Amino acid sequence: MKKDDLIQVKIEDMGADGAGIGKMDGFALFIKDAVIGDVVEAKIMKMKKNYGYARLMRVLEPSPWRVTAPCPVARQCGGCQLQAMAYEAQLRFKENKIQNNLKRIGGFDNIWLEPICGMDNPFGYRNKAQFPVGTDKTGRIITGFYAGRTHSIIENRRCLLGVPENEKILDAVVDFMEKEHISAYDESTGKGLVRHVLIRYGFTTKEIMVCLVVNGHKVRKIEKLAERLAEIPGMTSITLNVNRKRTNVILGDEILSVWGRGYIEDYIGGIKYRISPLSFYQVNPVQTKKLYEKALEYAALTGNETVWDLYCGIGTISLFLAQKAKQVYGVEIVPAAIEDARNNARINGITNVGFFVGKAEEVLPQMYERDGISADVIVVDPPRKGCDESLLDTIVKMEPERVVYVSCDSATLARDLKYLCERGYEVVSGQGVDQFPMSVHVETCVLLGRK
Repeated sequence: MKKDDLIQVKIEDMGADGAGIGKMDGFALFIKDAVIGDVVEAKIMKMKKNYGYARLMRVLEPSPWRVTAPCPVARQCGGCQLQAMAYEAQLRFKENKIQNNLKRIGGFDNIWLEPICGMDNPFGYRNKAQFPVGTDKTGRIITGFYAGRTHSIIENRRCLLGVPENEKILDAVVDFMEKEHISAYDESTGKGLVRHVLIRYGFTTKEIMVCLVVNGHKVRKIEKLAERLAEIPGMTSITLNVNRKRTNVILGDEILSVWGRGYIEDYIGGIKYRISPLSFYQVNPVQTKKLYEKALEYAALTGNETVWDLYCGIGTISLFLAQKAKQVYGVEIVPAAIEDARNNARINGITNVGFFVGKAEEVLPQMYERDGISADVIVVDPPRKGCDESLLDTIVKMEPERVVYVSCDSATLARDLKYLCERGYEVVSGQGVDQFPMSVHVETCVLLGRK
């Protein structure tokens, strides 16, 4: 096989990124947009020593799990990887992904997991969307999402993962920019004004936030746009975010008020959260409630426990835990997130929580060595890279009865579980929670107990 060859192959597996995997002449071929069970015609794009990449040209025999993607740009857009796969098959793929990582990386052969927690409706679940703004080849203003692994915008104002209000907001913004001759930002030159439109929606409160990310400090006649946006039911907050850097990072640090409050509020369970443009907040509130309820169940709190919540963000899990614990301490590296966490505790009247700014892998070891802190339960919810070894070592030394690990990457989860289970802990239970239907990502919640 060589570049540009056309081949026919049956898809037998799927990779972690959702690409179909077929085997030919001892080579594994990764074919984006192919589904397990498909027989496809594909064109060889690149060959390595033992594997290669091919482009899907035609589906010759569709898999029983292949469905018609409801989004017309699903294949081009980088947001969804699994829309062409039936949702039940997506859930099986994600369960297998977790189990395979636990076995391959962690060496766990016999971990029992509860059945994955899926969604009744796997569309319209996102409470946040960030739409890049640019121009097409004719100079017409467009917005949508980036094509996979590129910064080319696929025009789409009606993302099926988001709420219907997004389309109305984007229509208003683009119409305003066209009428008032407001330029779109050009990454290649660093010129132009409007970079992104950030939209947040409160599923419980129905409050809406619109934040224009701009390459400057003002937008001409912005009050006209504000007037139109304010007519949309639920509109609560309209702001500008200043980002003048030549960077792929979407948001800058400076927020300028245009209309309404500088935040919206929403609930997870009975806890109210205040959310600003810069706040980290889980994007799927329906599944987040299920995930946090599972973490709370695994923590098995009776009201007498001291709990440490590491990588606590704006205190989302901390405040859930505080309802059942004696005392909760949260640690987070982002100062603004800790400020939000303290505000969230205050507006909910929760007094048995305390928050510390700093790296969890530094704060916990320092406080253990210096102050001899203790914990009955430790909850960790780290970023994709997982937990630092110094943090895991401190957890082992503190000897909590239970550790609840919430993970967004089952590969680093498996690595960290292996470390803890070699040092006095064992996996008691676990469950995958599908926070991101139509994508390859999956959350996992695991309970460890002392052997």
